[in-house]
Amino acid sequence: MARFREEPLAIAHGSGSLPGLLIRPPSARWLYVLAHGAGAGMRHAFLVDIAEALAEREIATLRWELPYMAAGGKRPDSPAVSHAAVRSACEAARAHAPELRRIAGGKSFGGRMTSQAAAAAALPVDGLAFLGFPLHPPKAPATERADHLAKVSLPMLFLQGTRDALAELDLLRPIVSRLGPRARLVEIAGADHGFDVLVRSGRTRADVLDELAGAIAAWLPTVPAPAP
Repeated sequence: MARFREEPLAIAHGSGSLPGLLIRPPSARWLYVLAHGAGAGMRHAFLVDIAEALAEREIATLRWELPYMAAGGKRPDSPAVSHAAVRSACEAARAHAPELRRIAGGKSFGGRMTSQAAAAAALPVDGLAFLGFPLHPPKAPATERADHLAKVSLPMLFLQGTRDALAELDLLRPIVSRLGPRARLVEIAGADHGFDVLVRSGRTRADVLDELAGAIAAWLPTVPAPAP
């Protein structure tokens, strides 16, 4: 059973709306606009669990669904469609909770679509946080998916498992380094792309969720406030 109340939101988008779920702890100062990965929506167990782990640290979340997922489809939308949806979700977060500072991003594909949207035009958020940035397909190491990050002016937090088959750390580390002080990489020992760990690691799912939420909570105070 969920420990925190989820408030359903209809996110205005084009002539219709996208579904969202807001968790807002009473003392929250930050809101994370949290997109899902390519294969599962906002009710995926990992997103539910990370939202609750963040709520325990007084960080609000707005989980939301891209148009194809909201429509029950399996094939992700085009980048242009995804970017417009990211913008709608961020605008909805600003309208619904204007007093909270905001970051955006999400799991895998959702995080990458958010960073691409931020590279194309400013988003109404103060930073981006990626839960497993998908640098390349499995067994096909490459870096082209990160080329747009140089155009992102916002602070960025990369949370990556050391067993992530979609982001070889030997490739990701120099990318983050080249981005300079606005980017930070936190490596989650033993975790794969879904942030699962092997039993023999001695770590549990709860340990990983605690580390992820703790890393985000520790990073937020370093995110500069927007200019007045």
